[in-house]
Amino acid sequence: SPRQGPGPAAEPPDPSRLRPHVLLAQENTQIRDLQQENRELWVSLEEHQDALELIMSKYRKQMLQLLEGRKREDAEPVLKVHQANSGEIESQIDRICEMGAVMRKAVQVDDEQFFKVQEKLAQLELENKELRELLSISRESFEVGREDLPD
Repeated sequence: SPRQGPGPAAEPPDPSRLRPHVLLAQENTQIRDLQQENRELWVSLEEHQDALELIMSKYRKQMLQLLEGRKREDAEPVLKVHQANSGEIESQIDRICEMGAVMRKAVQVDDEQFFKVQEKLAQLELENKELRELLSISRESFEVGREDLPD
């Protein structure tokens, strides 16, 4: 059988043989297809982003609720301990105030006692001085009396 080459319909057209306006039309079609595909991809990307944002907002909301619930549970024993501590601190402050009042009273009593002792000491010193003066006067008179005595 005689060998037949492929006919012109089976061969893709050689771009160098095509006219420029046909090439431009093909390129324009490809560009339009690519632009359409880009638009579709952008829409798909935006839909995915919206879905992801929705999922993340729900996740954040649930986490906040969980944390708030846990905070309340965690805060309750801390609050009880704090109340107990503050009660204990108040009673300690009351005791300190009572001790302060007792100490003030003791200082006041000590001051009064000190002034009494000082007063007594001053009286004794005055008495001592007067007694010495009396003693010296009696000595002098005794000596003068001895001089008057005959030998």
